[in-house]
Amino acid sequence: MIKSNITMKKIFNNLSLITISFVLISFLFFSGYFVGKENSLSDIPGGSLNKVISDSTDANFEPFWKVWNLIDEKHIPASTTDVISSQEKVWGAISGLVDSYGDPYTTFFPPAENEDFATTIQGEFSGVGMEVGVEDDIITVVAPLKNTPADLAGVESGDKILAIDGFITQKMTIDEAVDLIKGEKGTVVKLTLYRDGEEKPFDIEITRDKINIPTIDTKIEGDIFVISLYNFSANSASDFRNSLIDFVKSGKRKMILDLRGNPGGFLNSAVDIASWFLPAGKVIVTEDFGNGEQKYFRSKGYDIFNGEFEMIVLVDRGSASASEILAGALKEHGIAKIVGTNTFGKGSVQELVPITDNTSLKVTIARWLTPDGTSISDGGLSPDVLIDKVPEGMEIELSDYQYNEAIRILNNQ
Repeated sequence: MIKSNITMKKIFNNLSLITISFVLISFLFFSGYFVGKENSLSDIPGGSLNKVISDSTDANFEPFWKVWNLIDEKHIPASTTDVISSQEKVWGAISGLVDSYGDPYTTFFPPAENEDFATTIQGEFSGVGMEVGVEDDIITVVAPLKNTPADLAGVESGDKILAIDGFITQKMTIDEAVDLIKGEKGTVVKLTLYRDGEEKPFDIEITRDKINIPTIDTKIEGDIFVISLYNFSANSASDFRNSLIDFVKSGKRKMILDLRGNPGGFLNSAVDIASWFLPAGKVIVTEDFGNGEQKYFRSKGYDIFNGEFEMIVLVDRGSASASEILAGALKEHGIAKIVGTNTFGKGSVQELVPITDNTSLKVTIARWLTPDGTSISDGGLSPDVLIDKVPEGMEIELSDYQYNEAIRILNNQ
């Protein structure tokens, strides 16, 4: 609860005058990366490379070169006449090195994959409209985006993707899975899914389409103003500000912020939205590099609500990344209660580093911590009020039951 002495005029002035800015690449969460500085071995003479490697590690590279030479000398393709170039073998070796870390969010992009990835992060793609991650070492749906082909086909948060068009996803990276799922508008992709509560896997066929990502909806339920935020895009903070103007005009003093099925997006958007509710300087999230170095993202101090204001944030396992950052900050600073189920737990930070002119490495460099120092990656956020099932005898969807309970909690406060 927040105490308020602020005037309506001041609220509108703050809402109208604050300019919200974004850095397109620096804090993109949909692909979970930001661009880093180039750091390559291109300036090291080829003959000196072995010495550089041997001086920096105790690894024995003799088996690597032995295998390289043996394959060059002896290998004959069993089912194709295609000849693999030496450069392609280098890309394969780098990919194997990256895969050895067992981190699904760290990926090397050879030239073709690098071009595809660059297209995807610009938003110029067709697909099914869902965010995927890794849970229990299995490619898992974080959340289908509202009214996209995946959502309309019945894909749900938490679905395990066992195969894509018959290709088994075991040992696939997230980016490899995404590359198979997306495709030209009008084409069909078949996903083999496993869902908790189902006896066996099942197939869903989805027709790809151009993905127009929804941002925000608002409505009024009695004395409660409801904001449903579907992602943290470049426009989300501006759209949220406009929703707050509608909230102030409504005269309501209770709010539900629904982040269920919101897979994240821009960090800057989460910071801007949290800043409407927190004094300047309050920590929203910490970037922990694991070596003692930390970077703090703090409230910009818009903090316009100083009065009778009650808030609930609805979350589920489809709430990830920037959603977890916002919900965690509002909870731990005492602004809102969290209601729903545990969130997904996507709390790592990736950096996109150019390796050559046409290849790149997306590498995990840090973890996100809530203001109290909790790692988001360690099981996600736990709600203040856990609602993970519908009571026996009630014929209602879990999502509707969670929503109704949030209204009941606010009305009883």
